[in-house]
Amino acid sequence: MGSDVNLQREGDVNTSDSRMNWLKQLNEASLRKIDEDERIFLKQSMSTPCLNSIVDAEGCYLTDVNGKQYLDFHGNSAHQVGYKNPYVVEAIAKQLNELPFIPRRYTSDIVVKAAEKLVNRTISKDYKVLFTPSGSAAVGLAMKIARKATGRHKVISMWESFHGAGLDTISAGGEYVFKKDMGPMLPGMVKVMPYNGYRHFFGNAHSLEIAERSLDYLEYTIQHEGEIGAILLEPIRATDTHIPPVEYFIRLREICDTYGILLIFDEVPTALLRSGRFYVHQRYGIEPDILVLGKGLGGGMIPQAAVLAKSKYDVAGEVSLGHYTHEKPALGSAAICATIDYIDDFALEKNCSVQSQFISGQLQHLYEKYDCIGDIRIAGLLISIELVTNRKTKHKHHQLAEKLLYYCLENGLSFKVSGGNCITWHPPLTVNEEQIKFALNCLDEGLAIST
Repeated sequence: MGSDVNLQREGDVNTSDSRMNWLKQLNEASLRKIDEDERIFLKQSMSTPCLNSIVDAEGCYLTDVNGKQYLDFHGNSAHQVGYKNPYVVEAIAKQLNELPFIPRRYTSDIVVKAAEKLVNRTISKDYKVLFTPSGSAAVGLAMKIARKATGRHKVISMWESFHGAGLDTISAGGEYVFKKDMGPMLPGMVKVMPYNGYRHFFGNAHSLEIAERSLDYLEYTIQHEGEIGAILLEPIRATDTHIPPVEYFIRLREICDTYGILLIFDEVPTALLRSGRFYVHQRYGIEPDILVLGKGLGGGMIPQAAVLAKSKYDVAGEVSLGHYTHEKPALGSAAICATIDYIDDFALEKNCSVQSQFISGQLQHLYEKYDCIGDIRIAGLLISIELVTNRKTKHKHHQLAEKLLYYCLENGLSFKVSGGNCITWHPPLTVNEEQIKFALNCLDEGLAIST
């Protein structure tokens, strides 16, 4: 029973009654495409059967086979600069005509330029780069660097975390739905509780006390487990937007330095300004030893990820750490450069701040209006609205979250449900006030009808 509950943690799983009802209301054109997809692709949780078939993705919008548009506040966290961004399209087209592929053992100006752009955005500018074709591969590479640099293979990671779908990264990740029936995990993976300012074990404790107690347990684990080489975590958890206080990271950095442990930040879904800062950890004034990037790095078009490691950990010259076919990615590098240029040229940092403040105020009004909203957590344009049956008990309102998801989809708004009861919005950084008002109105109407 417990395992089944854990498999249903996400509210948009493809096996729920709500998903089946959604499929029933689709027309023949959509159903035909979904059937074709199901016949040719392996089934997997949260993917098959698909929600619908689309024919276009541009700006903030998806268009399905029937011409219906959806304002997309999900985007797999990859559409920071919007879909079909003109800068990225032009850069990729230009790169295709000039130099579409760089064989391993060679380099080119474009890959050096892309790496320098990423390093120059850090606080210290003291990093070296390796590119990988996926975020999951990048996390695995980060753990390999930590092993080589420290001589220790154990990694502390967090329950409920997600770091990718590879066997190494599901070993580090903390979600059961990715591990079910997979057999033994990678040895040396140690789990501790993540920071959670809303659902924790410490009564009515303040956020600082929660942070201290969480880190007390982490340090206790280090002392009694021994031989820890790295701590891996999302500085702000992407799925349900848990935001530790600055003090948490100051002490975490101190703990790592005290015990000679490398600190790895997985910012795959949250970097590139989603949190309001180019890199999430810049909100806290510290730096990780290793930084993992992905998703939006490819401008919403190219699968692209990267690992940035402090220069002093460039210690594996005799080992093929990331021996990938696309380790010097011409198209991905062009996308990286264009994405960063667009962020700068169109002042997306300012827009992120303005829209974040606007949405925060509007969601506060909804909090006061609906008792089923238990908590609202916002960092830049990382947004989660946690739904509960009762604010005092904090019991998760899974059914309401699913109802709202499909109500909003019917009315042209797409987003993710996280943790089974959290409405999670990751709009593009290009989003405007009118689009946010549309999303808020859709949510408001759905809550009014469903509660």
